[in-house]
Amino acid sequence: MEITKDIFYIGVNDHDIDLFEGQYVVPNGMAYNSYIIMDEKIAVMDTVDANFKEEWLANIDSTLNGREVDYLIVQHMEPDHSANIAEFMSQHPKTTVVASAAAFRMMQQFFGTDYADCRMVVGEGDTLSLGRHNLTFLTAPMVHWPEVIVTYDSTDKVLFSADAFGKFGALDTEEDWACEARRYYIGIVGKFGTQVQALLKKAAGVDIKTICPLHGPVLTENLDYYLNLYQIWSSYSVESEGVMIAYTSVYGNTAEAAEFLAEKLEENGCPKIVMCDLAREDMAEAVEDAFRYGKLVLATTTYNGDIFPYMKHFIDNLTERNYQNRTVGMIENGSWAPAAIKTMKKLLENSKNITYTDTNVTIKSALNEENIAQLEAMAKELC
Repeated sequence: MEITKDIFYIGVNDHDIDLFEGQYVVPNGMAYNSYIIMDEKIAVMDTVDANFKEEWLANIDSTLNGREVDYLIVQHMEPDHSANIAEFMSQHPKTTVVASAAAFRMMQQFFGTDYADCRMVVGEGDTLSLGRHNLTFLTAPMVHWPEVIVTYDSTDKVLFSADAFGKFGALDTEEDWACEARRYYIGIVGKFGTQVQALLKKAAGVDIKTICPLHGPVLTENLDYYLNLYQIWSSYSVESEGVMIAYTSVYGNTAEAAEFLAEKLEENGCPKIVMCDLAREDMAEAVEDAFRYGKLVLATTTYNGDIFPYMKHFIDNLTERNYQNRTVGMIENGSWAPAAIKTMKKLLENSKNITYTDTNVTIKSALNEENIAQLEAMAKELC
């Protein structure tokens, strides 16, 4: 696939994968992106997952037309992008490997060599000329590994963005970018908002016409849309007005309370209501929605003197990713010693700028008239 006159896509699609990074469901597969810049000197940008070695190497050979690769630029050492470095170098031994110092240390760990005799260590602001194309390297530590660099081609105004601006899904499937990019970002990069903000500031200093990420489609139009979403996500701001109700229920009474609250929210004109049974829905989707919307209701039972396991896992996922700047309401259920609200607040105590609703709801076994009134009051408060 031609991206510009000199830059070509040489990546692969993976429809065999079921769980990305061993945990994220990817019904439409994954893309492992790699690029090649054809100039007086030739540079390959990153490798691909080990399972697609032959396809990727064939893509390179068909693009080279007999020429030799001068540089292999390694922006990120996660194995879905670096697994084929050793095989590539065995077939192209005259190539210089270009990467950060931290990346070369990881190569030693992965491959038993740091390519000391054929390497170029680059850092913030370093440049590399390929002839017509001039590349500038920008460090992006913890977006989302410490060794990451991104590369800016000032000639065609292309940002090779490593895992930033990536998404789940292979490139031969049609799906909304934001949905799977949001789930990808929050799940994988969400903890590192400060570091993403630093990268966005660097990106703002250059003129970008095209973004080439390591996952997902090449972005060529309406780049402000993608940059704005990254600004929202990395600053933990509210993307959409609405209320998410995340609940667990053993015998249906807590679920009944969650459903009643949703009805009352709708009656009060809430613009968007999202219901999530945490025991039955994909956890990554649930976490995505909690970060997307500005208000969250947690409804669960007291369980073994703690809270129901799926709710605990959900809150752990939120706090691990620096959940903040949200309004939270709470509903608890307990037949003899309800303590879920206290436990949930304890789990959220280090989350910044959490505003709790004045109304909390404590159910003792089943809904009663007092609970109904409390849920009506919570709905009015949230709307």
